[in-house]
Amino acid sequence: MSHQAPDPLPNPSDIIAAANRLAGHAVRTPLLNAPLLDDLVGTRVLVKPEMLQRTGSFKFRGAYNRISMIPEADREKGVIAFSSGNHAQGVACAARDFGIRATIVMPADAPHIKVENTRSYGADVRLYDRYRENRQAIGEALAAETGATLVKPYDDPGIIAGQGTVGLEIAEQAAELGMKPDIVLVCCGGGGLVSGTALALSEYLPHADVYSVEPAGFDDTARSLAAGERLENAPGAASICDALLASTPGELTFALISRFLKGGLMVTDTEALDAMAVAFRYLKLVSEPGGAVALAALLAGRVDVRGKTVAVVMSGGNVDPARFREALA
Repeated sequence: MSHQAPDPLPNPSDIIAAANRLAGHAVRTPLLNAPLLDDLVGTRVLVKPEMLQRTGSFKFRGAYNRISMIPEADREKGVIAFSSGNHAQGVACAARDFGIRATIVMPADAPHIKVENTRSYGADVRLYDRYRENRQAIGEALAAETGATLVKPYDDPGIIAGQGTVGLEIAEQAAELGMKPDIVLVCCGGGGLVSGTALALSEYLPHADVYSVEPAGFDDTARSLAAGERLENAPGAASICDALLASTPGELTFALISRFLKGGLMVTDTEALDAMAVAFRYLKLVSEPGGAVALAALLAGRVDVRGKTVAVVMSGGNVDPARFREALA
């Protein structure tokens, strides 16, 4: 067990700094409202569609912010990341923006579209067996060997601050609409997006109740919140929400989540597929299963929203065509 001091937690000023770095590089995704969706749910709904972000998910925000913080002298050694797909694409694209070499460690069974897109951004993809090999160990060994900077998927202050720009934008855009969300639902895997978003909202929309949403079998954040300590998922669980299959919350993310979240919610794969169809029907958005779980929690009535304004973060749209057809069917 390593005894090195943990990274300091990011604070709201780090999110402002990240927003300044991302200006002109990341998309300020809109905050959408569809009256027919409001009618379906019975309340006012605002959707933050991060599938419209560069690389098709929110992950570009954290990757670009973190890579921009690498000292000039270290950039020529490149970056290494491990990811099932969305962080992979975010790092690969951000590294290309900076002219930095990227090596991405990806599971051999990751969705084909995510592997191909990562390669298209110029990254070197190293496939591994997620059931027999440890991606973090592979990534750390490659970093030690090459001197490259390891860009973690969520447990890094620069990553969390970058993802927190989602929360900052929600607060700004809701204000532009003359609205204040009472409840904010955020998809959650390792917790980078929900912890950063909650951190931003604690400063800029402090009365809002923020909830993490996870797929069934991978509700480690919800259970950890209830227990007051980081818990792991039982091995052998499976879900189509490939973007959200972290086994336990990160150390930094959980420190923020336990301070700023109202609670954790869970949805089934079927509910995620239903939410993908609703997003397509009412908002014309293409979502991947993991990107739709926050909307799924709203549609399935996991939280009482009567008389409230609800903001929903849809985190990504990198879905294989066959899976999307299944959702629409």
